[in-house]
Amino acid sequence: MESLKIGDQVIYPNQGLAVVEDIQEHGLAGIANRVFLLRLISNNIKIFLPSATAGEMGIRKLIAVPTIRKLFRFIKSGQVDITPDWKDRYKEHLHLMNTGTIFDLAFVLKCLFYLNLQKPLSFREKKMMEKAKEMIVSELSVVSALSESDVERKVLRSLADCFKGRKPSAEL
Repeated sequence: MESLKIGDQVIYPNQGLAVVEDIQEHGLAGIANRVFLLRLISNNIKIFLPSATAGEMGIRKLIAVPTIRKLFRFIKSGQVDITPDWKDRYKEHLHLMNTGTIFDLAFVLKCLFYLNLQKPLSFREKKMMEKAKEMIVSELSVVSALSESDVERKVLRSLADCFKGRKPSAEL
């Protein structure tokens, strides 16, 4: 993360798209520490983040354009493996949301979308599904230069294509 510059857009896990607004050097006990000032796009909250911990926290640059095609192939294909116990499922999905990778977000979205086709989601899972979708859509919108509504339609269409005629892999 040392290569970040002011104006770079990054993904802050479980929060979404952020912009590097400033980079400062702070000294502590005679040691200089680089600190990024990030502004979350969704709510304009500003966060100070030491560069040394940025990688550990899952801060990453936006995906490359060629990855978009791979992501949509991932969303459209494959069966999902849904953990039957909602507490275990929620913990697993929360962990995946916090990794920050777009493929982990897509996995969570696929699982919850499919589960929602089978039965109503709990409030927490519904909120998590919306957050995963929002994070994927906002990143793809910026990378592809398409509107968020166009990207959202494409994501939802891909999810619908994925689950046409599919059966759950675990008893619900």
